[in-house]
Amino acid sequence: MTAASPNNPIDIAELLAFYASTGVDEALEDTPVNRFAEAKPKQAERAPAQAATARESMPLERPASEPGLEAGRAAERPAASTGLDASQVPDAPRRPTLTTATVPDEGQIKLARQLAASASTLDELRQQMAAFDGCNLKFTAKNLVFADGNPNADLMLVGEAPGRDEDLEGLPFVGRSGRLLDSMLAAIGLDRTSAYIANVIPWRPPGNRTPTPHETEICRPFIERQIELVNPKVLVNLGGPSAKTLLNTTEGILRLRGNWRVHTTQSGIAIPAMPTLHPAYLLRTPAHKKLAWRDFLEVKAKLRALG
Repeated sequence: MTAASPNNPIDIAELLAFYASTGVDEALEDTPVNRFAEAKPKQAERAPAQAATARESMPLERPASEPGLEAGRAAERPAASTGLDASQVPDAPRRPTLTTATVPDEGQIKLARQLAASASTLDELRQQMAAFDGCNLKFTAKNLVFADGNPNADLMLVGEAPGRDEDLEGLPFVGRSGRLLDSMLAAIGLDRTSAYIANVIPWRPPGNRTPTPHETEICRPFIERQIELVNPKVLVNLGGPSAKTLLNTTEGILRLRGNWRVHTTQSGIAIPAMPTLHPAYLLRTPAHKKLAWRDFLEVKAKLRALG
């Protein structure tokens, strides 16, 4: 292959076509340029200027023995972190603390009593509870958890408040505690078609926290009316909160359990009540299942005795 002649247009055209096919699409100088060599003088020119700027921006050093040095630096830190002058920091606006909603007065308890007393059937009571806005728990719960089972049953069981699973389904005792309760009922020959199940609190407290005494008092008229309308032969209080609320006692559940008490309705009907351990407690403390077993045997014997 002979070199192309710069005076021959055909040779020049072929050479340009060859360059284009290999990706050369821009004309450069005849001699190569070392760009790295050009960069070094520029960097050398910038270095003194940068050093001078750095020296100007550096704070003056203070002797370590200067009185109040550390205290002064500590006082300057809040201002640096907030972007304010140190004299402004104490007066800076503070973010308000959020508080949870509360039901403030006794009027809601009085209204709950009136609504509960006006219900002549369980369906009416459920409607009254669904329309009642006097308890703040209603606004964080997904569903009203009214009851489950047979309202004509001789046995009624009352727990404290719904959990996550109960809140989602709108039924009491449907999670792990519910499955254990079903097993406990089966052990004495009963199931949900031969028992009626409810809670003192019909709405799930946020995060499964313990209901406040005020929330419990607001809901008390509803569960008491519910018991009165069902009129069971035997009442079982599942856990300490249910027993303390419905039996008007302050004793702990381990002292209460296994001993027959009496729940008296607003109309004066006395219902035998057996306080026992809550299924959720038994899941955490399985060694105490034997105690609940004894309590349920007492319930079985009482139901037989009452016919």
